[in-house]
Amino acid sequence: MADRAALTSSPISPAQAAEFIRGRRTVDQFTAEVPDEAIIRDAIEVARWAPNHHLTQPWRFYLIGPESRAAIVDLNTRLVAARKGDEVAAAKRERWQQMPGWLAVTCEHNDDPVVAREDYAACACALQNLALYLHSAGLGSKWISGEVTRSPDLLPMLGIDAAREYCVGLLWYGYPRRRPRSQRSDLDSIVSRCP
Repeated sequence: MADRAALTSSPISPAQAAEFIRGRRTVDQFTAEVPDEAIIRDAIEVARWAPNHHLTQPWRFYLIGPESRAAIVDLNTRLVAARKGDEVAAAKRERWQQMPGWLAVTCEHNDDPVVAREDYAACACALQNLALYLHSAGLGSKWISGEVTRSPDLLPMLGIDAAREYCVGLLWYGYPRRRPRSQRSDLDSIVSRCP
């Protein structure tokens, strides 16, 4: 039997892990500097180690270049204009155009509703791994899951077969201009003991 200490050793303490995880915040204000793609590829490599039932590995990652980014911004602007008017859409366009790095994360479709639910959860875990890696590299990120990610026009404009995959979200990333503070509910309000 393997030595328990060897199986449970960690390069960081639980307190360090907790501090690191709590330090990751959703960032939506970035400097103009675009991070090196090698950092993003490293983050994706770590993301794919997320838990996934039956090792389905349902996630797919798409590095979004300038043309695709412009098309997404145009699509989102049209969607926002239809819902909230041209003035709000113009402000949203200006804001979205300032985001330095973009990534699309998709999930493979599965006809089995149980597997499909598990696969979405696995992709969410992969996104968390990715965000934590970026945080460790001094980058911030924001997971976008709004209307544009559900538009039937999004995946085809990225060259993705919508019959095979669906968008879990877009991820903005870059060097943070600031790291927002956040708070969470009291632990006792979310934990119950079952007999």
